[in-house]
Amino acid sequence: MFFDTHVHLNAEQFEDDVQEVIDRAVEEGVTNMVVVGFDRPTITRAMELVEKYDFLYASVGWHPVDAIDMTDEDLLWIEELSAHSKVVALGEMGLDYHWDKSPKEIQKEVFRKQIRLAKKVGLPIVIHNREATADIVAILKEEEAAEVGGIMHCFSGSAETAQECVEMNFLISLGGPVTFKNAKKPKEVAEVIPLEKLLIETDCPFLAPHPYRGKRNEPSYVTLVAQQIAEIKEVPVHEVAKATTDNAKKLFGIN
Repeated sequence: MFFDTHVHLNAEQFEDDVQEVIDRAVEEGVTNMVVVGFDRPTITRAMELVEKYDFLYASVGWHPVDAIDMTDEDLLWIEELSAHSKVVALGEMGLDYHWDKSPKEIQKEVFRKQIRLAKKVGLPIVIHNREATADIVAILKEEEAAEVGGIMHCFSGSAETAQECVEMNFLISLGGPVTFKNAKKPKEVAEVIPLEKLLIETDCPFLAPHPYRGKRNEPSYVTLVAQQIAEIKEVPVHEVAKATTDNAKKLFGIN
């Protein structure tokens, strides 16, 4: 039993064959997935999917790249959706300094607003971080985000930073990059962070694991992430599957 904690089945890349993609995941033993919405269209589609499938859940939030577009009405809408029984987290949210669509100060403001909302509604948060580690850690501390905790999604930082995030009540989620030959940091994180603090994800359709690197990613490939972690930790893959599934269910409040 595998739990893919971060999928974008709501992306246009899955428009034509989402049912087949879900069927393949189920065949591989993927029993639960969280569909992540990060703007109006993707949140709307995520909610449609979780209404249709029992084993799908949603996380709703606003992506930092598009922070400049978020209105007060959008934030209120996210708050209203947070009461839905299938919404288990807020996000993805955070900071992205790779693209320059949204100025850093606006990204930070939108990030802080979403953390405060998560604390208000009592849901964990899903963190997107690209080239902004120091600022993200600082804001999480200043906003006392440990109160709700959450996920460092598709973590790409150092083992030291991972440990710091664990101390702030965050789980470390590893995806496809942990399977890449040249990916030193994710492998170190997999080695150092205990299983009870790890999650697995695909971030599909992005970041497909080896040997599918460069192709469209899909939830069935989360098993390859688990296998790589199992090899690094020198434990059976079923142990990784069980621990990461238990961790996800506990975090998301899923019985």
